[in-house]
Amino acid sequence: MKHSSKKILYFGTPKVSAGLLEALIKEGFNIIGLVTSLDKEVGRNKEKEIVPTKEVALRYNIPVYQVAKLKDDYSFIEDLKPDIILTFSFGQIIPQVVLDIPKVGCLNVHGSLLPKYRGASPIQAALINREKVTGVSLMEMTKKMDAGKVYATKEIAIEENENSTTLFKKLENAAIELTIDKLDDYLEGRLIGQEQNEEEATFCYTIKPEEEKLNLELDKEHLIGWIYALSDNPGGYLYLDNKKLKIFEAKVVSSETNYQVGTIIQASKQGLYLQVSDGVLSLLSLQLEGKKRVDYLSFINGHQDLEGKVLH
Repeated sequence: MKHSSKKILYFGTPKVSAGLLEALIKEGFNIIGLVTSLDKEVGRNKEKEIVPTKEVALRYNIPVYQVAKLKDDYSFIEDLKPDIILTFSFGQIIPQVVLDIPKVGCLNVHGSLLPKYRGASPIQAALINREKVTGVSLMEMTKKMDAGKVYATKEIAIEENENSTTLFKKLENAAIELTIDKLDDYLEGRLIGQEQNEEEATFCYTIKPEEEKLNLELDKEHLIGWIYALSDNPGGYLYLDNKKLKIFEAKVVSSETNYQVGTIIQASKQGLYLQVSDGVLSLLSLQLEGKKRVDYLSFINGHQDLEGKVLH
């Protein structure tokens, strides 16, 4: 299929965005450049780690523009004269002066079914709130975050034990399918955007490091939601004998509340059971600080006298 020749300037940074960028390049869309964040310094030697979208762009000889703060460094965009800015997980707020540059407009790929879960962590928010369905939206970029017209959506089913790792992969695939299917229509003015209902808008913010410690005062369903929202990376945790114990998988066993919250009430072949505020969870996959991730049976076998201990 021959695609529109209009000039697309792509904004994106992480792995999930790199997948869409490569798909668009392979499809033959006219990507004139990538705008991305600076390479990260990693390890003790502070070696530069190339951001995922940059790796893709270099592989296909696409010009790369790396900016620390877009609001201070955007004159190159005026020189490129793009017809459209297409953004997917860029990581910076795009100022109005940049949004005004493209001839056709600015389109964002957002990881929720807008107006629900505007903001920085829509995938995690869907898991925390135990949603059954989420999705991807192609939306107009405006000064107000994630508030523009919605041009198209694609739904994603959330499975029972879905975590953020698997849901991000589904999101990437849905984003690729939706964007490739609808981008030509947008570029040629054939898509009609629908205004969002502001009364239905909900927001989610970047999860802070301190929120990775699981809150045992939450009800059991939301606690499970947080476990899966933080899995596989970075992993939600509690403390066992003053060591971080990451919990990657769990399920609700009952609504009984016979023990102090945080107590390990059973550690046997039948399960590793934890008392929470309004019930009991079975912990299925864990990792103690300094050790490998294991299933609950392996964890029990490696740790004696777990029953009665209190996680906090």
